[in-house]
Parts: sequence; C-alpha cells; structure tokens
Amino acid sequence: MFRAQKTVAVAAAASKRALKQLARPAGTFDASRYFRGDQTLGFYNTGTKPMRALARDIHQAHRDRWSVRDAARFADLLMPDRHLETKSVGLEVLTRFRRQFTPTLLNRCHRWLAKNYAANWATTDEMCGVVIGPLLVKYPELMPRMRAWAGHRNMWIRRASIVGLLPSIRRGDSEAAVDLVYEIARELHRDPNDLIHKAVGWALREAGKIDPVRLERYLRVNVSAIPRTTFRYAIERFDPKRRAQLLSLRR
Repeated sequence: MFRAQKTVAVAAAASKRALKQLARPAGTFDASRYFRGDQTLGFYNTGTKPMRALARDIHQAHRDRWSVRDAARFADLLMPDRHLETKSVGLEVLTRFRRQFTPTLLNRCHRWLAKNYAANWATTDEMCGVVIGPLLVKYPELMPRMRAWAGHRNMWIRRASIVGLLPSIRRGDSEAAVDLVYEIARELHRDPNDLIHKAVGWALREAGKIDPVRLERYLRVNVSAIPRTTFRYAIERFDPKRRAQLLSLRR
C-alpha cells in the first residue's frame, strides 16, 4: 500500500513539473479571459490537446499497476493546485479508469467541490462530464442525491447538481434523469448566481431535445419564476418564431 501511494505521489509531482514545462505566455493563448475577475485561479495556457496528451501518457504509464483508487489519490493530489490545467489532468487521468468507478467516488467529488478545489465553472463542469456524469449513468440509483446537492450552500455543488445529470439525459434512455432536471430546475430558479442560471438553462435545453413539447409547457407555466438568463438559454433550439413567442411571455 505504501509503495503504491509513493508511486502516485511521484507521478503527481512529475505531472506538475511537466505542466510547468508546457506553459505558454498568456499572449499566445490567454485562458484567463474566460474567467474574468477570478484572482485565485492560475493558468499555464497549455491548451486542451497538450493537457490531455499528458493525462493519456500518465494513464498509459500506470494503467497496469494502478486501480481506480490510485487514480483517485492522484486526483486528490492535483485538485487543490491553483492551476486550471493541473486540476484537469487529475480528472482526465481518473476518468480513464471509469470502468472501475464505484459509488463511493461520488462522495469524493462532493468533497472536492465543498473544499472549493473546483471553484470555477470549467473544473466543475469537467468533473460533471468525466466523473459525476458517468457515475450517475453507471449507478442511476445515485441520481436522487442530486436533490440534496441542489440545496447546498456551496455554489459549485449546486451547479453540479444539475450539470451532472447531462450525460444521463444525453443517453436518451433515462426518463428519471429528465424528471429530476425539471425538479432541480424549480429549486434553482431562485438562486441568485448567474452561473447557476446558465447551468439550469443549459440543462433545460438538453431536456428539450428529448421532448420539446414538455420544455415549452414548462417554460409557459413557470415563466414568472424563471430567471431571464435561464429562459434565454433554454429556448435556444426552438425556431426563431417560437423563440419570439416565448420571449413575448416575459414582457
């Protein structure tokens, strides 16, 4: 056990060094422009392809010796780092062990979010896409936990409560996931944060791809409760005439 932990720690330290070597000047690609006002987040400006290539190399080097528990420990060591790309490498390596995912991993994601290791929309959404979402697809009995997440005081946990359901919705075979999106959306409409409004609108739009009639009915019934940003995101896939009709309800 100790030897495995040492191997994980060495790999984590090596990955941080590798990211520093891949760093580019902000003038070439300035990732910070997508995170205006966030003074706590650091950027190596590596771009997505080099970062994912590094994660792939780490996985290939250790996949025969590591279990999903080792990959989760690896992510544990990278998630607290202030740099966006370091957090991403931790998640990208972990998701390559998704065939071994177990329900307990959801608690770990909750802990990362609660400790603000993912205190930005990109890391939170990546965690939802590559860890939380696949967990809910593999273990749909975990989905009801998202109800409690929607009421959490931490904004990133609230965002994950609905963004984490998107992979289940996109599969097209989970009516329970769609029902839960509408339920959680109602809970989050009163949230004061614009990043929550955008996430809810995004999720409603995805649910509308499956059943646009249900989405339109929901928007009409709840028009006075839905924030403007959420409403505009939700109607993006309607034709222009229908969008105009729905927007007129808000006047």
